[in-house]
Amino acid sequence: MAKGMREIKRQVKSTQNMKQITKAMEMVAASKLRRSQEAAQAARPYAEKIKEVVSSIAAGTKGSKNPILVSRPIQKTGYLVITSDRGLAGGYNSNLLRKLMQTIREKHKSKDEYVVFVVGRKGRDFLKKRDIPVIGEVTGLADSPKFADIKELASLAVNNYVEGKYDELFLVYNKFHNAISQEPVLNRLLPLDMADGGQAADYEYEPSSEEVLDVLLPKYAETLIFSALLEAKASEFGAKMTAMGNATRNATEMIARYSLMYNRARQASITQEITEIVAGANAQG
Repeated sequence: MAKGMREIKRQVKSTQNMKQITKAMEMVAASKLRRSQEAAQAARPYAEKIKEVVSSIAAGTKGSKNPILVSRPIQKTGYLVITSDRGLAGGYNSNLLRKLMQTIREKHKSKDEYVVFVVGRKGRDFLKKRDIPVIGEVTGLADSPKFADIKELASLAVNNYVEGKYDELFLVYNKFHNAISQEPVLNRLLPLDMADGGQAADYEYEPSSEEVLDVLLPKYAETLIFSALLEAKASEFGAKMTAMGNATRNATEMIARYSLMYNRARQASITQEITEIVAGANAQG
């Protein structure tokens, strides 16, 4: 009995230590979530303004032949997948990668019909283990990434589309709703749809509106990729905060169960000792 009680006490101590760790990780994730939300919100005005400018120019250059705006027959597809470098984030990565694999199985008959760009070690390792054609990757991003961190990958993804290496490009990432809700989404990035774009502004362009548009369109597409990354980062920390919060609550419940088991074992031990004392006294009497 004493051995069983010692084992229960060790389990209680171990679970208490685990609870302290998960609680600390929950607080760290909450702090990083706040900063990530602020970064995502700060990037929105720039993205909205460049969209306004690009839409205005596109409206004034009807019949533009820029490949970023022109749809073509789909023979090959590109995917840019944004995952995390680390785990302990609940279903953040697994739900997203499951959605990607389901789309690939439903849409493509062979690996020659698609290519993948990936952000994050979790996604890279998952895809390479399954022999998915990954042609570009970025890992080891900071908790507060800068545009320069992914500019090379974003430019490669956009330029490959412009050069006709694939005929559409999808962004695959977790859309942030709130700290406990992140939705895996698959949004088509290229070709850009400027149908809801806006009215042509009365500007004069040098050298021409068409050439200005040719410069701005790739930058706009890269900006959308960076905006998706910022939103994915907020989703990541929201998922981590939720996962660590759940782990902390589970640890609390486990400690309560172990404590109850310990108290029952202790009571049983005391009862047994009393019984033995009484039995011994009766035998001598």
